[in-house]
Amino acid sequence: MHYVIVGGGSSGWMAAAAMAQALKGSHTVTLIESDEIGTVGVGEATIPPLQFYNKILGINERDFVRATQASFKLGIEFHNWGRSGHRYFHQFGEFGSNIEGISFHQIWLRLAANGHLHPLSDYSPAAVAAAQQRFLPPIPGMPQDMPQLAYAYHFDAGLYARFLRHYAEQRGIVRVEGRIVEVGRNSESGWIESLRLKDGREIRGDFYLDCSGFQALLIGKTLQTGFIDWSHWLPCDRALAVPCERNPDNFFPMTRSTAHRAGWQWRIPLQHRTGNGHVYCSQSIGDEEAARVLLGNLDGKPLGEPRLLRFTTGRRSKLWNGNVVAIGLAGGFLEPLESTSLHLVQSAVFRLLSLLPVSTQPDPAAEAEFNRLSVAEFEQIRDFIILHYVLNEREEPFWRACREAVMPDTLAHRIEMFRTRGKVARHDGQLFADASWVAVMLGQGLKPQHWDPLADALPLAELQAQSASLRTRLQQAIARMPGHAEFIEKSCKAA
Repeated sequence: MHYVIVGGGSSGWMAAAAMAQALKGSHTVTLIESDEIGTVGVGEATIPPLQFYNKILGINERDFVRATQASFKLGIEFHNWGRSGHRYFHQFGEFGSNIEGISFHQIWLRLAANGHLHPLSDYSPAAVAAAQQRFLPPIPGMPQDMPQLAYAYHFDAGLYARFLRHYAEQRGIVRVEGRIVEVGRNSESGWIESLRLKDGREIRGDFYLDCSGFQALLIGKTLQTGFIDWSHWLPCDRALAVPCERNPDNFFPMTRSTAHRAGWQWRIPLQHRTGNGHVYCSQSIGDEEAARVLLGNLDGKPLGEPRLLRFTTGRRSKLWNGNVVAIGLAGGFLEPLESTSLHLVQSAVFRLLSLLPVSTQPDPAAEAEFNRLSVAEFEQIRDFIILHYVLNEREEPFWRACREAVMPDTLAHRIEMFRTRGKVARHDGQLFADASWVAVMLGQGLKPQHWDPLADALPLAELQAQSASLRTRLQQAIARMPGHAEFIEKSCKAA
């Protein structure tokens, strides 16, 4: 088999690196990339599963952190989302620990109803460490009382693509520089047959990975695969991105998301700069005003002019069509509110490797399975992002419209389950764990009417004592960790 990857950037080189590791030269893989075509390259925040991707590829974490100017991420701090002046933290990892099989947040709900004043985040190792600007990954010989932090990364997407390109080319991936000007199709099957470059060269393959970004050259422009528009639920359709100088006093191991009157702004600290962007709805605010909002809320001097990106939230009706699989933005777009862009690339690549074509003949069963799993993943992430918008108390027209929109039935069921009994409705293979749904639902102001009745079987005084002990031990253990900046300086500082 000859696999052809169309497009570089993070998605193309993530696919190439994983295929190089998995195929080990048993098939030919060619990546076509043009220096004339820029990449989006603003996705600098990730979620913990990226650790698994790096581990599968055998990438040394500290080498990776140095090469990509990375920092560590323990979660996302949300400002002004529920209402102006309010903030909450969506942590990685769990809250506390279950007591006699009862979820800790159910215990906390009972305690809160009886005068307990400490927020649930006080029982999250990631949240406590982020607030103290501390970080320490699991290491051999770590004291038993030291909590293991769930974490991800912030990194420079351009440097990450370069890092993976080096990895992939060392393992036999062939990069072809050139711009595709014509796509040849089989006259009978309609499948992609060849790609002609601007200089006249022709690349022929058996199976194609469309990593061409919003252009969607193969899956969209050529195969005319339909696009399902979700902008009625998620109306933001533009983003302005700009880096600024890093503020050494604000080097928290977390992403920050701040809501504005017609969208929200991200802040992502790296070793060498801070990434910033303003995601907004062009029907509610103009580009010039959106740029003023972005530039007026930076931590340091901007390092360039804001770059404008236009997008439509949604997904392709099929992510695998014929002999083409869409990876990354070619397959769909969900705004980066929960840092899922690179995860969708990672999961699509691993999904393809698990269903790899066994011949050049059609494989409708594999195609259907790939699409079934991809659609389920897209829709679950979509619902999690919509959750932030529908549970708001802001009065600006944009936010009122988001609150009043008719949400997907799947999300309405989740919200109702939590509203009535504090329980998270589970879906097979869901990306975000119960603790993530709990953090956002409570953070956005959704207060359950009841808690798990099993929590009432435990003596209240005993629960109060256990929770106080847990909180104290967690604070003391985290305080012994090195600072986030100190850990990077000593162990993985970029050259």
